Parts: sequence; C-alpha cells; structure tokens
Amino acid sequence: MLVTFLSENLQKTISFLNHAVSLRNQLPILSNFLIQAKNGKLILSATDLEIGIVSEVSANIEKEGEATVPAKSFYDFISSVGSQKLTLESRETELTLKGGRIKASFPVSAAEDFPKLFEKRGEKLLELEKKDIDKYVGRVSFAAAIDSLRPALSGVLIESAKDGLLFVTTDQYRLSYQKTSLKTTGELKKPIVVPARLVKELMFLKEEGPIEFFYADENNQIIFSQNQTNIVGRLIDAEFPAYEKIIPIDFNTKTKLGREEFLNAIKICSIFARESANIVKIAIEKEKITVSANSPSVGEDTVEIDAKTIGEENEIAFNAKYLIDILSALEEEEIIFEMNGPLNPGIFRIPEDKNFFHLIMPIRVQG
Repeated sequence: MLVTFLSENLQKTISFLNHAVSLRNQLPILSNFLIQAKNGKLILSATDLEIGIVSEVSANIEKEGEATVPAKSFYDFISSVGSQKLTLESRETELTLKGGRIKASFPVSAAEDFPKLFEKRGEKLLELEKKDIDKYVGRVSFAAAIDSLRPALSGVLIESAKDGLLFVTTDQYRLSYQKTSLKTTGELKKPIVVPARLVKELMFLKEEGPIEFFYADENNQIIFSQNQTNIVGRLIDAEFPAYEKIIPIDFNTKTKLGREEFLNAIKICSIFARESANIVKIAIEKEKITVSANSPSVGEDTVEIDAKTIGEENEIAFNAKYLIDILSALEEEEIIFEMNGPLNPGIFRIPEDKNFFHLIMPIRVQG
C-alpha cells in the first residue's frame, strides 16, 4: 500500500472515527483502525462490535492494500502533525508515515482479522437534514437507559404512524416522545429499536448535508450515511415497552415558565439535593414556582421563579438530574409543565411543537 494525502483531510474524520474504537480490549483487533487503499480512496474503519464507523478520505492511491494499526497511537500522531502532505506506506510488519521532517512507523495486524462491518446498506428509509437530527434526536436520545437488563430500554423506538414518524425513548423513570411529519422513503414494515448510542453519534457529525437512514432487514442492521461517512449498528431485537399506558390523559395543573430560569433554579437546588437522593421539590402557585431542596449534612435552599398557572396549585418532587437533562436538551425560551397530583407523572411540553412531550415519574416524599 502506498498512499499520499493531506493530513488535514484525515484530521477532519479521525476524531469521529475514534468514537467506535473498543476500550475494553476483549479482542485486540478492535483496538485498531482498519486502513484500506482501494478504488482510488483511502478508507478507515473502526468498531467495538456495538457500533462501527467507516470514513473515506481524499488521497492519491499509488498502490492498493490494507492493514490495521493501533488506533490510539495512530490517532494521536495524526492529530499532532499539523497541516502537511503525508505519505503512507505499508509492508508486512509495519506501516510508515512520512512528512516533510516527520517519520513514524506503526506495527500492523492482518486486515482479514478485522470484523466486516457491512456488505450492503440495504433499503433507504429516510433522509434528514442535520438540523432536524439535532432537534429530534436531541429531544429523545438522552432518555434511553445507559445500562439495563431490558435491552429495549437502551434504544430509540422508530415507528411509522398514519401521518408521520415517531421517535420514543424511555428508561422506566422518564419518557421522551417526538412525533414528526416525516415520511419514510422506503417501507418500514414494523417498529425498530435502534441503539441510543448509535443514534447519539449523529449529533457529532460536523459536515453539512443530509443524513440518510438505510435498513438492511436480512442483517438486522441500520446504517446512517452522510457524504463519505457511514455509521453502522445492529438493531435491538427486543420488544419496546407499551409506553402509551403511562401517558396521562388529563391534568389539573398547567404552568408556563421560562426554561433557562427554571434550569438555573434546579441546578442551584441540586447542590443541596446531592445527599438526599438528588430530590428537588417543586411548589406551584398561581404566579410563581418555588424550587427547594434540603439535606441534613449540607443544608437547604429555595429558589423562586415567575410562572403562570392555570388550574390547581400543586406540589411534586423529582430527581434533579432528570429535570436538568430535559431542560438542557431543549432550546426554547418557554416550556409548559402539566401535572395531576404529586404521585402522578409530570409532563413537559414546548409551545412551538405540540407533537413533543417529556414525561418524568415523581418521587414520593414525606412532609
């Protein structure tokens, strides 16, 4: 393999590619990048078997070939060399990189030991602009479980509806629901559950241009593709919870308030909630909301913010982290909070989009 390329072309993609490198080292080959020079392109791949990323880089290919190299040292080197022309050459036992006054060599492993990420992208399901990804994915992906004995809870449900497409996540303590007017270009015969970690990677894409969703039913894989980058993962083969059953039908309290002001109040009170199971209390009155927290070892505090309430005055308690997560995920100036008593779920909405809501289960507190 003999390839010449500009270092900045590789620097643009390699930090993103690094997201898929295995940190657990269950298989040594997963700590490597696969580097291929073929069909006039320099192609780099990484995978930890949960997700895989493949990126193509513009290069002058003089001799085709492939090899794998240790990802960490290769990444650190490429990130440090600045802007210059580099020549990459591989032999049986090593790969060398040469620049103007720089030369480095890396041990190589056989490319055939590297897992094959995908053969065909499958049927195109959907195409989204990056701004839509940031909005729709940003509103739901954080509410999926990180570690769970129920695999479906760590995924994003994507489901066709009569007049659009649904994105739903839940970890049993909270639920994010986003209905869209998006239509699939292919046929989504059944709901699919995509690993939330895979979906979150879309937020890190920096390039402009649409992101395409491909579904390979025979391999149970989904592939996200933008320009010269493909992100691939296997769908979660588990049934998503029947979330509709926990969504309240009506409310006796509806409050409109400033998102940023409410977020700051929660952050302040979370300091005093750390030693008391992270619980913050919210007292809702007609013209204000009072957020409070207390802990015998830390102390107590209260923060009042302006609000407009329709219906009954009420009180409820939540895990502060869940409130910070949803308030940080949204960008709107105002939010709407609805509840129906301290023991029922609370619902957050935004005035600009009636097709979105975020549900949080309350915490029972004494006094």
